Amino acid sequence: MFVVVMVALVVAIWPRGDDDRVISGDTTTTVGTQTSVPVDAGELAGARTEAALADCPAPTAAPGTHAALAGIVAECLGTGRPYNLGEGTAGTPLLINMWATWCYPCRQELPILSRYAARAGSKVNVLTVHAKEGAGNPYLVLKFLSELGVRLPATLDTNGKIAAALRAPRVFPSTVLVRADGTVAKVLPQVFHNTDDIAGAVRTHLGVDT
Repeated sequence: MFVVVMVALVVAIWPRGDDDRVISGDTTTTVGTQTSVPVDAGELAGARTEAALADCPAPTAAPGTHAALAGIVAECLGTGRPYNLGEGTAGTPLLINMWATWCYPCRQELPILSRYAARAGSKVNVLTVHAKEGAGNPYLVLKFLSELGVRLPATLDTNGKIAAALRAPRVFPSTVLVRADGTVAKVLPQVFHNTDDIAGAVRTHLGVDT
């Protein structure tokens, strides 16, 4: 039943006009300006409670002077509060996953990222960032994550500033590895199929064994 409802919501909010090319896995999809569907505040709060997402990362040091995400604020989806990414992610190596509800490979990869986050523990923070297209509907994003049973920390890139700051390609999913000082170590526009592959990338580009 939820899948039917989700498909109906996707059709209702699917962007129209001002087309850009966005790549999801092996499929290129035309998307444009995202519209949002009004959702009752109580429904949104209920979806947030049901999703039970982890809070966004907390800093363990002061931000580096060249941190890529310095000054960027986005909603922390688990709490609904504004979150300063430059400050909040400082001091710990970070894996950022750029994804979207309409991206099928993302559906396959998110549970793997969740298992990797449990494996990495405090050595590496994992933060998911929903792409600009679709970020205008947090209710749908929360319901999607609830269905998957994924409770990773999440933010919404409603204005595209996060992707721009990280120089992330418009390919979903994509993973961005960020050093403890906030500088970008590597951008990986690919799908990970197991936790060992993720751990290998983290070891190669961040020098951290997980």
